[in-house]
Amino acid sequence: MKNNLKSYLAYAKNDIPSSIVVFLVALPLCLGIALASGAPLFSGLIAGIVGGIVIGFLSKSHLSVSGPAAGLVVIVLNAVETLGTYEAFLLAVVLAGFIQLLLGYIKAGIIGLYFPSSVIKGMLAAIGLILILKQTPYLIGFDADAFGSLEFMQLDGSNTMSDFFEAFNHIHLISLAIGLFSLILLRTWEASFIKQNAFLRRIPGGIIVVVLAIVINQIINSIAPGIAVTGNQMVNLPIISEMDSLGDVFIFPDFTALSNINLYITAFTLAIVASLETLLSVEAIDKLDPEKRRTPQNAELKAQGVGNIVSGLIGGLPITAVIVRSSANLDSGAKSKMSAVYHGILLILAVAIFPKVMNLIPLSALAAILIMVGYKLTKPALYKAQLKLGRDRFIPFVTTVVAILFTDLLIGILIGMAVGVFYILRANYKVPYFYNEEKKDEDGQRQIRIELSEHVSFLNKASLQLTLEHLPEKSEVIIDGSLSKEIDYDALELIYNFKMTAPDRDIKCVIVNLPHISSNGIKRMSNTKVTYKAKKGPISA
Repeated sequence: MKNNLKSYLAYAKNDIPSSIVVFLVALPLCLGIALASGAPLFSGLIAGIVGGIVIGFLSKSHLSVSGPAAGLVVIVLNAVETLGTYEAFLLAVVLAGFIQLLLGYIKAGIIGLYFPSSVIKGMLAAIGLILILKQTPYLIGFDADAFGSLEFMQLDGSNTMSDFFEAFNHIHLISLAIGLFSLILLRTWEASFIKQNAFLRRIPGGIIVVVLAIVINQIINSIAPGIAVTGNQMVNLPIISEMDSLGDVFIFPDFTALSNINLYITAFTLAIVASLETLLSVEAIDKLDPEKRRTPQNAELKAQGVGNIVSGLIGGLPITAVIVRSSANLDSGAKSKMSAVYHGILLILAVAIFPKVMNLIPLSALAAILIMVGYKLTKPALYKAQLKLGRDRFIPFVTTVVAILFTDLLIGILIGMAVGVFYILRANYKVPYFYNEEKKDEDGQRQIRIELSEHVSFLNKASLQLTLEHLPEKSEVIIDGSLSKEIDYDALELIYNFKMTAPDRDIKCVIVNLPHISSNGIKRMSNTKVTYKAKKGPISA
């Protein structure tokens, strides 16, 4: 514990500036997601605070940041309508948290390891493109939809592309100027002369952008208030002092809804979707971590479960690890999980002490920060690198990108996963053995050697069967299992069935170093494991 404390203190010079950038990104996202979900605005802020402080402390992830997720917007909307009240929905969030705790204890987090890296990288690239498309309207001063929504289809019938092009019919010149200035400044902050300066390189460009955006807009507002950035083009944080009571901030679950069967369906849906988003986000951020640290998946599910229980109990939206905030955290130079905790503390301070200052921030400046994060996630170099890895990596990658762009995060990942699994099956189909055909002997008989690979699974059965079926007649075939440490019973059965029928095609079949099958079952070789229990039947060597 002392060592952890020392490292957190040592990393504070990186984590505190990074937390400010994450806070600036998270603030409008929390509000926008709450607005899009049809929930009270403060429910998004509560979820952001709980995600930062509670999950931040409990999580063993070094760089991920948790909070309300755009991917859950549709689920929240439908759930509130189905359950009748927001209070009943909060109870579903609490139950979802308990389900996530259970998933962590039964070690269900391992599912996150089964997603191919090409799909994970496709997810990151797609989110980068979505950030660029979604934030461009804010950059030029058009309030298209809820800030930060990631789905292609919007609730008003528009979509990502229509909003993107429609925005250019509503350009606000000052908002555009601040946005472009912010982009240029962020790009400049990546230059070598900044990186070489010991003082400047410790200050994230996002902080400079926000401060200068406020100053520029306030100067313009004092000179020509009619053209300054105002209204929906600014951060719009609710002010607690203007509310009647704290009851307007904190809403509590309705425990009378426990008799509603839809409550449990909603809770299970939330738990599964939130857990998948969390595992994928954490896996993606771990891949980007310069220090290549790994997050224990089951511990993360437990942390998320506690976070959702707390959030639901005090009126917050459901929480997941969120790739956008996590990417901004990584990009700003965070070193430890304390950056996430600090950003949660900053959200509290912003709501309680500085709401009027926060409301001076033009959205175009925040949009510029997110666009730069998006660009780094979807750089052309990433596509080139995936292309060089071959078709079996590139096609699942591109499929994931396109599918997420035109559906939503989870559906797109599932489509990419399906394509990735196809190529995995195809690869297994191709390489269960080494095939070598030697010259004909003096009698004109071909000599063919088939050396089975180290692991032969049921996935290899089709390839092996086709090879055996197309062996030339009047040949000698040696099937060698010397290298095999594990062989599926179905594949073994196929080989011995071929040995029985081979003489009908004038083929001599010799089996070397494979378990022997007889009517009494399997006699194992010392170096080979049969992965399925032997079936009883009239099979003999």
